[in-house]
Amino acid sequence: MKLPAIKKAVESYTVEELNAAEHALMEEQTPKIAIEGDDEGEQLTHVLAAAFIKEKMKNEGLDYLTALRQYTLRVRTSIS
Repeated sequence: MKLPAIKKAVESYTVEELNAAEHALMEEQTPKIAIEGDDEGEQLTHVLAAAFIKEKMKNEGLDYLTALRQYTLRVRTSIS
């Protein structure tokens, strides 16, 4: 997971575009948008993170850093 790639996706794409990219990656297809990542797994991580963050920003009025913190907390909780 690379935070600059997530930030770029948040700033560059809509939630709909990110969701379409997620679907393409899940179907082992190339997304129509450019998502940074070393492989498809990392690209999917960046897409999921960006979509989560954008939804939080929109629905809860959070700024980027607060939404990013909520995402990373969610990841840490799922790992432990």
